[in-house]
Amino acid sequence: MDIRETPGEREVRERYAAWLERFLPADYYDRYPEYRFDRELRASYQRAAFEAGWLLPAWPQGLGGQALGAAESLGIRLEAARRAAPKLNCIQAVGVVAPSLREFGTAEQKERLLVKTLRGDWWWALGMSEPNAGSDLAGLRTRAVLEGDHYVVSGQKIWTTQAHESRWCLLFARTDPGAPKHRGISCLLLDLESPGVTIRPIGMATGTDEVFCEVFLDAVRVPAANLLGAPGDGWKVALRSLAYERDMIWIMNSSEIRRGLTRAARALAEHQQPALEVEIGRRLSDAAAITYTGYRTLTNELEGRPSPEFAIQKLLGSESLQRTWELAAAAAGPDALTNGELVFDQLDALAATLYGGTSEIQRNIIAERVLGLPR
Repeated sequence: MDIRETPGEREVRERYAAWLERFLPADYYDRYPEYRFDRELRASYQRAAFEAGWLLPAWPQGLGGQALGAAESLGIRLEAARRAAPKLNCIQAVGVVAPSLREFGTAEQKERLLVKTLRGDWWWALGMSEPNAGSDLAGLRTRAVLEGDHYVVSGQKIWTTQAHESRWCLLFARTDPGAPKHRGISCLLLDLESPGVTIRPIGMATGTDEVFCEVFLDAVRVPAANLLGAPGDGWKVALRSLAYERDMIWIMNSSEIRRGLTRAARALAEHQQPALEVEIGRRLSDAAAITYTGYRTLTNELEGRPSPEFAIQKLLGSESLQRTWELAAAAAGPDALTNGELVFDQLDALAATLYGGTSEIQRNIIAERVLGLPR
């Protein structure tokens, strides 16, 4: 794939950039640390982007898009990241759940849930991780037993981001305990207001609004009509959901890496530290590698080939993000201990090697599924 921007791609990207500039407050970049956590602005951005067709540009009109090509869509996503467009309040709802609904949902499920999810009217949590399974989704123990026209669900989920503010949960549960562990899982659309659901937020070290939660499920009745995909298709749905999530994460990480490097470079301009300047070069190389690997995976997708390179995106991106904010803190010197924004960013980056699958799990995936090494 020739990644040089065509005139048509440039026109689309510049049209989005002009729309974004009109939408953002005039002092957005001057007061970015405040606007970054402005939920009202973020909600308004999501609704406006949905209406204008910039939310998911490759999707059809009426679903937040303009039916643009894959290359044009990626260009817009990268432009949004470069310009620090407002982050969606519930990013997994649009980045993970909506594509899963569109791919696997019934006509009734899509009619009932998709537009409200895309507009931000309904937030979603991801019910994957469990206390005794962690990032090993196939090791989950939450059970769903079919009784008549309902599944009765019992179990526990953990690290369930924003569950306390979400209306829905994309829940993975074991529906066939006799099947091999990868095959006995199904995906349910769980209304978190259902009787038997208890949600407990987990205390966070930072003031982030993306709070983790524990979710306890005590004989929760979920309509069988809320099964996403066929019974036992949960592993298939989960793999696609994780692919959507990691595609979302690499763009987010590349943007945050560049923001951290800008901060580090400003600090180093005040007091020269040659060793750290070398590190900036290394992190810039990481950011470029992440972006070009993204283009490579897009090329494979367009040409109908498998894309093993995609497996390294999450691992490289999250570990590079951590190293970048460690560099920014080192460049700031003693100020790193008193600057609240920098302290937050450094602590927030620590979670990058956990969310979306730990680095250990990512290395196992690369070893087994890409390199073909024995377990």
